[in-house]
Amino acid sequence: MEPITERDIRLSFINCSKGDAKRLPVPRDLDDRPWGDLDFLGWRDPSSPGRCYVVVPQEDRLVGVALRYESGGSRRAQMCTICMTTHANGGVSLMAAHKAGESGRRGNSIGTYMCADLACSLYARRKKSPALGRQYRDDLAPEERIVRVRDNVNAFIARVYD
Repeated sequence: MEPITERDIRLSFINCSKGDAKRLPVPRDLDDRPWGDLDFLGWRDPSSPGRCYVVVPQEDRLVGVALRYESGGSRRAQMCTICMTTHANGGVSLMAAHKAGESGRRGNSIGTYMCADLACSLYARRKKSPALGRQYRDDLAPEERIVRVRDNVNAFIARVYD
């Protein structure tokens, strides 16, 4: 992923109003992010537990999605549907997003199970390990895991548009 600016981020959101996008907290450490290792930018809202955001580069633009999740999560081991990393003790959360457009304004939403820390790109590259240090055995090459993360996050974004 190429580095992006606060302005880029705010202009990318598809499932919240322009006013909401203008007010949401953007990470202050954008210059320090490992951009070369990211397939999408994800962060939690430090001022509002249960809110987080992802910004995904697509062919011709960035697409941002505001998400909600239940803090605490399950204490059972669960697998992220984006990077296929298994976490224990709340390391995976159900992330729900209002759909874009009229459907979202009527209250329709979709969800997916994601790494609670939104570090799917780093798990796929084995730059980060689950808290317990054990990861599901995955014989795919690193490049294939990266493609899988991109495909899965783009499939989720497509469902937000539907």
